[in-house]
Amino acid sequence: MADDPNQEPDDELARLLREMLSGNASIDPSQLAGAAGLPSDPASIQALIGQLQNAMRSTDGGINWDLSLEQARTLASDGAHAVTPAERATLDQAFNVAALWLDQVTTVSELTSPPQLIGRAEWARQTMPLWTQLAEPVALSISDALTRVLTEQAPEEMQGMLANAGQIMRSVGGALFAMQLGQVVGQLAKEVVSGGDIGIPLLADGQAALLPQNVAEFGDGLDIPIDQVQLYLAVRELAHARLFRHAKWLRLQLITQITAFAKGITIDTDRLEELAESFDPSNPEELREAMVSGALIPPKTEEQQEALARLETVLALVEGWVDVVTANATTLLPKADAIAEMVRRRRASGGPAESAFATLVGLELRPRRLRDAAAMWQAVTDAVGQEARDDLWSHPDLLPQSTDLDDPSAIVARLTASANGQEPERDAIDQALDDLLRGDTERPTEE
Repeated sequence: MADDPNQEPDDELARLLREMLSGNASIDPSQLAGAAGLPSDPASIQALIGQLQNAMRSTDGGINWDLSLEQARTLASDGAHAVTPAERATLDQAFNVAALWLDQVTTVSELTSPPQLIGRAEWARQTMPLWTQLAEPVALSISDALTRVLTEQAPEEMQGMLANAGQIMRSVGGALFAMQLGQVVGQLAKEVVSGGDIGIPLLADGQAALLPQNVAEFGDGLDIPIDQVQLYLAVRELAHARLFRHAKWLRLQLITQITAFAKGITIDTDRLEELAESFDPSNPEELREAMVSGALIPPKTEEQQEALARLETVLALVEGWVDVVTANATTLLPKADAIAEMVRRRRASGGPAESAFATLVGLELRPRRLRDAAAMWQAVTDAVGQEARDDLWSHPDLLPQSTDLDDPSAIVARLTASANGQEPERDAIDQALDDLLRGDTERPTEE
């Protein structure tokens, strides 16, 4: 306890935390840096101490997401180089050719803003607002649960202190989560090759971008000319960006679905209590591992499983459409099939999307039905052409459903009938509904 008996509990807790941060307690700063996912060099430790002490002085109990951006840009900048004039000239030309090729295979209009060539740190800066939006519900849940569990597990003589210091604990917990988010985004900045690489549009509507350094690293070891790799990835990125600009409702729907899913996640307080009871101050890595591995997030409910299935269907439809359009646009590219196979393998192994979303919101966004979706889009293209295919993105009610991925024949038949000016075949439910609305529920019986 403090020497001053009149010292407020909040001040007492702050003093204890400062002792811990300064190395006068059982957890030294280098161990705490490890728990935050940071290197244990002196500069990183000093920055961590300053950031946590600033969080302790916070008055609103919120999460300072500027820490995420700072961590992300620092990690992304490590080993990065600026876009060279040669890279810029080559990739600008690749985008020009890609746009011409796409014009031949899709009716989705071209972008209104020119594609960007950005570095890793700039990618982190531009995408961080959406990352924080998606991560905040889980970050707040973990901070609140941690505060509650620590309060319940504390000795009786400290109950009053912790009860009055929940805001401080919440701020410190939020700061640790924010720094961990920065580590994840910073690592992603070294992996992604484009703005649409993880499936959802992290950049602004209608914005396409490539990361030249990452594109070059992706092409290393493929035994494929780098100009073909650049052109193929430029086509994919433009196709992805064009789709989201054309289907203006799509980006908002995806983000809303992901955010709603994240808000429905609760924290496994039993698991958190076990950690609190067995916590070894010399091994704070255990707490970090539980936080970033999803161990604190309980199994999905039935409602969450249904929401996840709907989300995966939309993501598969997006990626499947991009795959088909890209394949059709790159028929003149000798190694297009080989590059496409590398993209599929990269995606199947998890890629950047799975690790990021599983860490942040307990949600894996791997489109498991991608091949089914691509097969359906190709069947639709073969049957009714690109214009009728692309018109399906004009409104969410027109979008194919999961059953269409199971068996594309129904949607192909419907679109073919419509293209031929025929009434699509109606099922018994549709007919009964029409009869009910007309009041014609009594049909004459056959003689």
